[in-house]
Amino acid sequence: MKVLIVGSGAREHALARSLHLDPSVTELHAVPGNPGIGALATLHQGDANDGAAVAALAREVGADLVVVGPEAPLVAGVADAVREAGIPCFGPSGQAAMLEGSKAFAKEIMAAANVPTAAPRVCTDAASLAAALGEFGAPYVVKDDGLAAGKGVVVTDSLLEATAHGDAILGAGGTIVVEEYLDGPEVSLFCICDGETVVPLQPAQDFKRAYDGDEGLNTGGMGAYSPLPWAPEGLVQEVVRTVAQPTVDEMARRGTPFQGVLYCGLALTSKGLRVVEFNARFGDPETQSVLARLETPLAGVLLAAAEGRLAELPPLTWSDNAAVTVVLAAHGYPEDVRSGDPITGTAQAEEVAGAHVLHAGTALDSDGALVASGGRVLCTVGVGANLSEARVTAYKALGRIGLAGSHHRSDIALAVAEAEQG
Repeated sequence: MKVLIVGSGAREHALARSLHLDPSVTELHAVPGNPGIGALATLHQGDANDGAAVAALAREVGADLVVVGPEAPLVAGVADAVREAGIPCFGPSGQAAMLEGSKAFAKEIMAAANVPTAAPRVCTDAASLAAALGEFGAPYVVKDDGLAAGKGVVVTDSLLEATAHGDAILGAGGTIVVEEYLDGPEVSLFCICDGETVVPLQPAQDFKRAYDGDEGLNTGGMGAYSPLPWAPEGLVQEVVRTVAQPTVDEMARRGTPFQGVLYCGLALTSKGLRVVEFNARFGDPETQSVLARLETPLAGVLLAAAEGRLAELPPLTWSDNAAVTVVLAAHGYPEDVRSGDPITGTAQAEEVAGAHVLHAGTALDSDGALVASGGRVLCTVGVGANLSEARVTAYKALGRIGLAGSHHRSDIALAVAEAEQG
């Protein structure tokens, strides 16, 4: 099978790694990819958001399957263009991807499907923003309705900060969704969907804030781990029954079937399970931990989803091992990011038993040296018999990598590892 991956982040590198290990995959291509993906796949220059160009490339390389990683190409309709070219594509249509592209639309779908979620208020001006903030009170949850790469959400006790974030969204011509605050731990669960059937993966937990102790601004994610030993028994089945399947059924009823990954961001609140958000693709950095534990070859699962055959598959198989992912961020992230700093030690990090490195914001300079080219630069994934062991491995590998001015959280999976140790 020849597979073309669309995207250039660590999520796409994790997908490339799993597909590279799949014996059914004979050729792997990526557009535009990154240096890490380039070690596993043939890289192609091109605009990942240009559906016609991606479809043309897929035909050129003879792709049997196209896997669209990021949200922007999905919302732009890249999957539609690929399917129109007669090539199976893993990723929802532009209309279906609006489950992530518009938080207001996602809330509408959840209401129609009776999916439990935080009560929302859609705000289009300063007056409605002020009214919503006054209605819900602190902590305030203010979201950009559109795509914001995981950084469009502010959760704060400060009315001034909440108002300022809302005003910034309005000033940029956007729409705001203000929600009631959800207490309790958060869980990420990816569900593979083919328009009708839902196949859940294993749950993970990510760490959104930039610094230890959940301090600092929201980011695209600074680390993640899987499994979740503290999760309630039957959680995955409950999410499929009350969240994922009703959502997929509602999308099908509307004539916009959802084929791809439905990312269910969940809160286990004092009032029960609630949806925090939907994404229309694999989440980053949770994907890095989840795929490190998946034993079923990935290509066949993605192709079955693209072709509407998920119901024919046997149950997925999973390693009993744990996986911990730690993100290394560039100087200034998540605000004024500095690019161009050299990166050293990735080969040495890969030599740590049970560890691998996944590239995100990396590039090669004119001399062919690896440099930082984005906010979240790379991540190390540690796999071990338990979370404590996996955590040690991930941080040992990270310790071998050099990047001036970089920062990372030192507490990824710390609390759960300590609980594991008793």
